[in-house]
Amino acid sequence: MATENALLTILVEKINNDTLVLPTLPAIALKVRTAADDPNINLNTMAEVVSQDPSLSARMIKISNSAYLGRSVKVISTQQAITRIGLRQMKNIVTALAMEQLFVSKNDVVKQYMSQIWSDTIEIVANSLAVMQIYVKETKKRTLNLESIMLAALVHNIGALPILTEAERHANVFANPNFLDLSIEKMSGKLGASILTEWGFEPEFVNVAFNWKSFPVSSEAVSYLDIVRLGAALCGKFESHKDQIFNEAVEKGIISDMSELQDDEFCELRESAKQMFQ
Repeated sequence: MATENALLTILVEKINNDTLVLPTLPAIALKVRTAADDPNINLNTMAEVVSQDPSLSARMIKISNSAYLGRSVKVISTQQAITRIGLRQMKNIVTALAMEQLFVSKNDVVKQYMSQIWSDTIEIVANSLAVMQIYVKETKKRTLNLESIMLAALVHNIGALPILTEAERHANVFANPNFLDLSIEKMSGKLGASILTEWGFEPEFVNVAFNWKSFPVSSEAVSYLDIVRLGAALCGKFESHKDQIFNEAVEKGIISDMSELQDDEFCELRESAKQMFQ
């Protein structure tokens, strides 16, 4: 317990002193987000920026041809992909795709944590996107969009990263599951909010990172936080709050009943979403 408290003390002090090293977005994500915010940007210029990363270009094309965005005509170029996705949503999708690059470590324990967190995150993303598709189909409401749901789900647990990074720096003392579990549980929400604020993300994403495990926090209208929580509950993350989350989802009209989250349509939507990250 003394060592667990020591890690928490170090983290708290670094947060208060603004000396904790927060993760930075991969360079290509920063370039795309900057370009997307330029009011004079055009498709050709954006395609040139995205094409600087061949792997990213390939994944953009794959997403454009997925069940979520696909049309009868197959996309074969980066420019066609951007045309289909739209400049407005480009920065969210590129940021989402770049997230995986952050979950790397040379320490075996930390690497295992990062791998598990990323795997869990993809499951939550897939569930959240499938829930969103069902919600839009039934209600015809489009106040929330798929690209932002994907990004919100991908960054919901981003606050675990600096904790794992700090543990890697002091591996002999802190790279231990008991210490990491406690620290992530207590600190990841606040750290996640700090990271997304520093990255310049909109308040709705900061809200998800800060409050996804804080069940007293809710809203009257359906929000990204509701969808991500439901996606996480479907992954078994909130066993003690599962009934509460499912009941709230029905009350808010996100789903009509639980059977919708178990039928073939939902499973197909979830698997299609997962394929975008494979």
